[in-house]
Amino acid sequence: MSTIPITEGQPHKYTDGHNGHRTTAFLTDSTLCIGCKACEVACKEWNQVSADGYQWSGHSYDNTQAVGHSTWRHVKFVENPTEIGVGGNAAGQLPSWGFSSDVCKHCEVAGCLEACPTGAIVRMESGAVFVQPDVCNGCSYCVVNCPFGVVEKNEDDGRAFKCTFCSDRQQAGLQPACAHACPTESIKFGEINELKEEAQRRLKKLQERGVNDAVIYDPVDTSVKGIHAFFLLRGDPRSYNLPPKPEVPIIYQKNAWRSAAVAAGAMLGATLLAFLGDNHR
Repeated sequence: MSTIPITEGQPHKYTDGHNGHRTTAFLTDSTLCIGCKACEVACKEWNQVSADGYQWSGHSYDNTQAVGHSTWRHVKFVENPTEIGVGGNAAGQLPSWGFSSDVCKHCEVAGCLEACPTGAIVRMESGAVFVQPDVCNGCSYCVVNCPFGVVEKNEDDGRAFKCTFCSDRQQAGLQPACAHACPTESIKFGEINELKEEAQRRLKKLQERGVNDAVIYDPVDTSVKGIHAFFLLRGDPRSYNLPPKPEVPIIYQKNAWRSAAVAAGAMLGATLLAFLGDNHR
């Protein structure tokens, strides 16, 4: 791990590659995903992540159910009712399936990194947010401070885990395993600004074809300030476990300290009044 360049503490700034650092990202185009879960398998095989998902969930074929300590890539199955009929006359509804491969968002302002007390979570020069397993003490502060619910503690191991952005593969000039394995190129990997442009081109093409519910999910207008794993999908992002306005918990710190100061001042004032009252007697 010591060969991977990192910068600690400060949010990573987007770069254009001229300084030798290549800021990378994922673009997950859910309109191309076929739900094959090849990304899940490739992620597990490359990173030697422990097995899971063998218990029947009852949720279609989605037995892994969510991103977690042993599921760094998760293909979500989204079932939406679709009106059917002929000539504009509705005859009922049939379920239509949507698929999307979820992953750690590697936030521009990462709540997990801000909360980590040991320095176990660092920012790579590529923009990735990386958990160093040999430094993690299992406190779980990162778990509760992730606005996407991605980071999870492995109770058997005692440490927190999530997607590493295949930083070792990137160092070797390779794509992350999930993007390399995707048969439909639903998962695209590359320079972040190029992928943002690609997402806009793809969105325009879909809209020209009459896909009017297609949206790009990249919460740049929140305290997260954007993500390094953004999505092109159809319908409400909440159906894909993507909150409409994710926030980094640290933004509430100022109000919390103010409230604590007011409460402490009130207690001090009450104590002084009680003390003065006793003296007058």
